[in-house]
Amino acid sequence: MIPEDLRYHKEHEWLRVDGQKATLGISDFAQDALGDVVFVELPAVDTVIVSDQEIGEVESTKATSSIYSPVSGKIVEVNTELEDHPEYINKDPYGQGWLAVVELSNPAEVNSLMTASQYEEFLSSQS
Repeated sequence: MIPEDLRYHKEHEWLRVDGQKATLGISDFAQDALGDVVFVELPAVDTVIVSDQEIGEVESTKATSSIYSPVSGKIVEVNTELEDHPEYINKDPYGQGWLAVVELSNPAEVNSLMTASQYEEFLSSQS
């Protein structure tokens, strides 16, 4: 099930917008493709990021995959729980498995991201 309240990036990251801030994570599709997540490298707090920029990595038993930022802004919080519990990404990618919170520098960028139904169409075109 693809949550309706999120926006999606072509690299399978999701964004939950709340005012000037947005929580970022990887989609259920991405975590499923990766397999068991064993390590996550997150950006440091106060890192300034640009949309489509690589900001970290997720390592699984199958592969290492880059994390891309769907928006521009500044990292204001990271999910430190993932250091000891990277499996949260597999168990709850849209909840406990969130990666970081971004303070948006250009909130209009969110409008270029896919809605849940657009992301669903995008996924079906990938197979």
